[in-house]
Amino acid sequence: MKLSFSTVGCPDWSFDEIFAAAIDFGYDAIEIRGMGKEIYAPNLNIFSDSNIIPTMQKLRDSGLDISMFTSNAVIGFPTIAETGKKEAFDYIDLAHKSNVKFVRILISPRPEADEVDINSAVLTYSEICEYAKNKGVTPLIETNGVFAESKFLAEFMQKISCDNKGVLWDINHPCRFFSESAQQTFDNIGKYVKYLHIKDSVYNPDSKKIEYKMVGHGDLPISDILKLISDNGYDGVLSLEWTKRWVPDLQEPGIVFSQYVNYMRYLIGEL
Repeated sequence: MKLSFSTVGCPDWSFDEIFAAAIDFGYDAIEIRGMGKEIYAPNLNIFSDSNIIPTMQKLRDSGLDISMFTSNAVIGFPTIAETGKKEAFDYIDLAHKSNVKFVRILISPRPEADEVDINSAVLTYSEICEYAKNKGVTPLIETNGVFAESKFLAEFMQKISCDNKGVLWDINHPCRFFSESAQQTFDNIGKYVKYLHIKDSVYNPDSKKIEYKMVGHGDLPISDILKLISDNGYDGVLSLEWTKRWVPDLQEPGIVFSQYVNYMRYLIGEL
C-alpha cells in the first residue's frame, strides 16, 4: 500500500516545501487539495500549460506520484449541479494532462448528512464518469454527507453503470456519523473502494463535537480497516487528510506528516 498526504494539511506551504517534506519523510505520493490561498487546483501555477511538464517530471524523477486531485465538486443539489459538473470536468482535464488516476467528487459540501436529490446525483455522476472514461480518470465519490451511511452509498453505486466509478472511503465519517463498524462499512462498499482517507478522532461528549487527533491517538479502528482491505487485496493509497486548512489549531504538519508515515509503516508491517 502507498502512503500519501493531502495538501489540506499544510495550507501555508509552498510546492517546494511540500515536495521536500514528501521526500524527507518517505512518502509515495501527494494528494493535491490547494496550496496557499488557492484551493482550486486547476488554477495553481505549477499546473499551468508552461509549468505542468516540468512539475510532473520533478515528481517522477524523485519517485513521487500525485495520488489524487481533490475537488470540491458537489453533485447532490440540482441548483448547483452544473457548477459541480464543470468543476469536476476541470479537475478531470487536469488529471488527464498530468496522468493522475483519481479525482474526488462530493454528494454535499459538509461531512454531516444533508438532504440531497439522489436522482439528480445519479445523472450528474454518470455524466462525470462518462466524461472521464476516455481520459483514463476515475471520479471517486466520497463517504461524506448522506453517503457516510455506507448502505445508502452502496445503493447509489448500484445505479451507476459506468465502469470507472469508485468510492473514496473516508474512514472517519461512517464511524462517527452513523456508528458503523469497519466490517459493516466494508461489507457495504468494499467492492467499490479505490482510495482511502485516513484520519483519527475522538468524540467529546461534553462539547458534543468530533476532535481530530494524530493517527493512533484517537479511537477509530485503523488497524481493523487495514487488515480488512489487505485481506481483500487492496494495494492502493492510504492518504492522510489532516484538515488544518479548516481547523488552524490542529498540530503543525511537519510533526503530523512525519508521525503518520512512521506509524502507518509499522501497522502495514504487522499485517
